[in-house]
Amino acid sequence: MTGNDKQTEEKIFESATEVFIEKGLDGARMQDIADHAGINKALLHYYYRTKDQLFNAVFEMIAGKIFSRFAPVFDEKMSLEEKIRFFYREHISFLQKNQRLPAFLLNEINRNPARIRRLLDNLDFQRFWSTLEAQHKNEFAKYNITRETLPQLMTSIAALSIFPFAARGIVESILEKIDIDFDDYLEQRKEYAAEFVIRAIKKEN
Repeated sequence: MTGNDKQTEEKIFESATEVFIEKGLDGARMQDIADHAGINKALLHYYYRTKDQLFNAVFEMIAGKIFSRFAPVFDEKMSLEEKIRFFYREHISFLQKNQRLPAFLLNEINRNPARIRRLLDNLDFQRFWSTLEAQHKNEFAKYNITRETLPQLMTSIAALSIFPFAARGIVESILEKIDIDFDDYLEQRKEYAAEFVIRAIKKEN
């Protein structure tokens, strides 16, 4: 791939991401993406023959960025508590820069769960669970975290950071009534959510 090809593909990815997030798969048109990227539709089809193909590529890219950002959760030198704190710092910071992403992902998951399931099949979740179990065997035993309850814990952890963004309109409206700035709330939440989860885990012990 030449330098120009790489730049064109990067422009396509950036534009497709913007258009898909704004309009969803059903509402987006290839012409919209071509116009946003400043290229003609024929060139767009040269790189991606169909809208579905381009959407899959964009979704996989977004998922890859998210998972690569949280690679340190596999660091065996970090304790479970440190990983929980790290997750909230990084995840909420990531969502602050990509605030439309949660609603987009939730909409697409609800609209076509089979498609999203196929895309997620490429991700090695079994390795994720097994690695955490191996690294934190003693902590899991201490806090009564089992293979069966670990998914409950992980989804609860994720929900605490995703919900304020997915329901921003409601959350921000409530905060305004008690004179709390949404951005200040998010900064505080990085620590509050981590402490909330850690206290909950310890309470179960």
